[in-house]
Amino acid sequence: MGVKDMKQKPNVILLMVDQMRADALSFNDPNHFAITPTLDMMASLGYNFEQAYSPVPSCVPARAALLTGMDQSSTGRVGYEDEVPWNYTNTLPQTFRDWGYQTECIGKMHVYPSRKRMGFDHVVLHDGYLHVDRKYEKAYGQNFEASSDYLEFLKKELGHNIDMIDDGVNCNSWDVRPWELPEKYHPTNWVVSESIQFLKRRDPSVPFFLKMSFEKPHAPLNPPKYFYDLYMDSLPDETDLHIGNWERLEEKIPDLYAHRGKLKPDAQKRMLAAYYGLVSHIDNQISRFLTALQEFDLDKNTIIWFVSDHGDQLGEHYLFRKAYPYQGSIKVPSFIYDPGNIIAASHKTIKQLVKLQDIFPSLVDLALGEYVEVDGKSVKQLLFGQYEGWRQDFHGEHSKGVDSCQFVLTQDWKFIWYPVKNEYQLFHMPTDPNEMKNLITEESYAPVIEELTAKLVQYLQNRPEGFVKDGQLHQVQVEAIRATLYKEEA
Repeated sequence: MGVKDMKQKPNVILLMVDQMRADALSFNDPNHFAITPTLDMMASLGYNFEQAYSPVPSCVPARAALLTGMDQSSTGRVGYEDEVPWNYTNTLPQTFRDWGYQTECIGKMHVYPSRKRMGFDHVVLHDGYLHVDRKYEKAYGQNFEASSDYLEFLKKELGHNIDMIDDGVNCNSWDVRPWELPEKYHPTNWVVSESIQFLKRRDPSVPFFLKMSFEKPHAPLNPPKYFYDLYMDSLPDETDLHIGNWERLEEKIPDLYAHRGKLKPDAQKRMLAAYYGLVSHIDNQISRFLTALQEFDLDKNTIIWFVSDHGDQLGEHYLFRKAYPYQGSIKVPSFIYDPGNIIAASHKTIKQLVKLQDIFPSLVDLALGEYVEVDGKSVKQLLFGQYEGWRQDFHGEHSKGVDSCQFVLTQDWKFIWYPVKNEYQLFHMPTDPNEMKNLITEESYAPVIEELTAKLVQYLQNRPEGFVKDGQLHQVQVEAIRATLYKEEA
């Protein structure tokens, strides 16, 4: 392909956030609670995926799925595990690089080793707290002070003694502390500032693929005070946690990093105010970036895909954080914004089941008109109203000790199996979107249960954990559970 042809190819921006629920985008929420005017505009004018999911809902496996387009059985990532080398060669940024694009990542990567580029020409890194990197016994150049360009920025601006956790709020805590520094030093602002700098220094002779990857709204829950106050002033004192007929509340005060429990009403309110404040702050800063994109005259030749890696339970069902099979954890906001109408498709609202693995083949198809052999599928057919052959279900899971889960989701049903506890759940999603009524013991649904069990058996029959024996789901011991199906060779 000649230089002239390449210049005509659209730029591509992957706008990625961390731990944002689908309904934290106001456009997706019937109550329109969140304040997200920029994202609402983009989703309403673009192509919005109403049923978008993260099949393995935590940072490492979700990002492996997105960057490779492969299902968890192919990536080997079925849970969260650090320090496993990322030796994937067929990746989204590498494909664009091979086609002559300048490729840049700014913000969160969460790969190992931390500086591995995965096909990007250049990486400006901020992965958040990242426990594995905060180990001073590591060799020089391998700890967090060498793996965070954001931290280096803070030290240059504010002094060498500053750290990202000086406010005492940890990266998995439900506790809250509004941002104590000037807003320009917030990591959300930093990602946008660095992205604008990239627009200035990019190679103008070739198109670019830019991944803008925000650490937020992942904890620490530290939005600038302005955005925190937006919600503290409007939230009710009591929150509907969608408690149904199946939850079990542990009778203890949850610690700061708990996965389950019930917060005091005031603590629950602060958590929600901070979380949604972080979302609104991102929305505000994306508006800033879109203004810059227009000022560089790049908006009409750029395709933007917005997505989160997974969601957050936010106390629903007495659960916190991610890795659970419920909607708060697995359902994500996902839309394409195409201000130049490059795609020129007719169907703006997509109701079919899509997943993170679809982003890689879709962007390559939409920008380059090329096909890549991955587990995900290009959504281009959906944008043009061609639904034949699209998936009717998908398999998801997450290793989490005794709470490890397997699930199958269709348009109408969610079937969940906890293989260590050997417990089952069935939810009818159209009538019970908040998953409050477990139907697993009701005899009238036996045919549905049989059908979905057979699907799950098919998905799991060759797994090394021993989930299937003699064609039946088989309870396993917690020792059989693993987060990585195989260790990649360095």
